Amino acid sequence: MKLFSWITKDTNINFMGARKFTYLISGLSIVLAIVCIAVKSFNYGIDFSGGILMEIKDEQVIDLDKLRSELAHLDIGEINIQTIGETGQEVMIRAQAQMLDEKEQMKAVNEIKKILGNDVEIRKVELVGPQVGDELKRDGVLASLIAIVGISLYIWFRFEWQFAIGAMIGLVHDILVTVGLLSLFQIDFSLTTVAAILTLAGYSVNDTVVTYDRIRENLRKYKTMSQVDLLNKSINDIFSRTLLTGLTTLLASIALLIWGGDALRSFSFTLVWGILIGTYSSIYVSTVILDWFDLRKTQEEKEKDINPFGNVG
Repeated sequence: MKLFSWITKDTNINFMGARKFTYLISGLSIVLAIVCIAVKSFNYGIDFSGGILMEIKDEQVIDLDKLRSELAHLDIGEINIQTIGETGQEVMIRAQAQMLDEKEQMKAVNEIKKILGNDVEIRKVELVGPQVGDELKRDGVLASLIAIVGISLYIWFRFEWQFAIGAMIGLVHDILVTVGLLSLFQIDFSLTTVAAILTLAGYSVNDTVVTYDRIRENLRKYKTMSQVDLLNKSINDIFSRTLLTGLTTLLASIALLIWGGDALRSFSFTLVWGILIGTYSSIYVSTVILDWFDLRKTQEEKEKDINPFGNVG
């Protein structure tokens, strides 16, 4: 396509020239994300908060105000009711019911069904106790931490420790900024969201590994080139690949966000923003941080260890 033909051409963009500015942007983004999480917390889904979740469908448009008033007298904590889709015939009911055990939750569900009547179709019922919700929340955080550490160890094993530090900082940046956006917009945070975050981590590190491969190759190829120029060249070498991969994945994620429905809203939202942030960080976090280290010296020491006698004859 002629529209994207310029992407496939060799670029010579001075990415490293903006590194001091992007240090500020990245650092500020992380701080704002942490502040947002501390102040607003998350809109935890039924998986983490515990309670009752019901999806219902009626043949006619459901009067939300009337339904709220009918359910208000039930002693099951705060009740949140919202429509699903655009017809107004499908509704999701979320009740906290966090202090109720399984039997009491089932009793509450039966009371809700009585109020709804026999004409309403019950499409989905989920019950999660507070203890299970806390366990799932803890397991979700643990899974994310294990992913970050595991990926960093893999980078360390495949490259050198400087690359592992760059990859870890990039991953922490991507995850923190993404969950900060989830907190800011109060997007439903559930196990599906955790799956999207782990998917984002894999996508981000894939971009980073491709860039690191080119940097290592250029370190062997260009012995006298300055480190800043070498990093710049390495980013430019794979820039078209980064852009095309990010663009195609982003288009698929946007389609999922628009037409995927409410069930996939948090997943697709996390992917869309995660891809944008991950593409940025693979260049301006994971790669530019390598300029803090003397990569040339490390490469020469590695080559000396492999061939301690140097070139003979």
